[in-house]
Amino acid sequence: MYPAYCYSNSIPSRLGKYYDMNWLILIIAGLFEVGFTTCLKLSDNFKNIGWAIGFFICISLSFLLLNKAIQTIPMGTAYAVWTGIGAVGTAIMGIVLYKEPADFWRVLFICLLIGSIAGLKLVSK
Repeated sequence: MYPAYCYSNSIPSRLGKYYDMNWLILIIAGLFEVGFTTCLKLSDNFKNIGWAIGFFICISLSFLLLNKAIQTIPMGTAYAVWTGIGAVGTAIMGIVLYKEPADFWRVLFICLLIGSIAGLKLVSK
């Protein structure tokens, strides 16, 4: 009567493609986090109205998408991945746009963050 995945006790198997789609939504939410932190810097304490509007658009979309993602992804995992994408992306933007230092230790720890994000995805069920 019902498909086989309906009889499983795990949320991902019951939701199938929606679970995978929410991981994509979570990644996009993390990218909007990078957008809002970058816009925050460029808004010059909200004096530059264009970047300030960009900040509010990005932060709104980031939280909206994060909220959508936690419908199927465990909240703690989703939040850790979301903040990790934001932290890595913001650090990279700082290196690229603002010539912040890119010494060995900084790059190493950015790589460790990326590995941690990938690890959380791999062990999430």
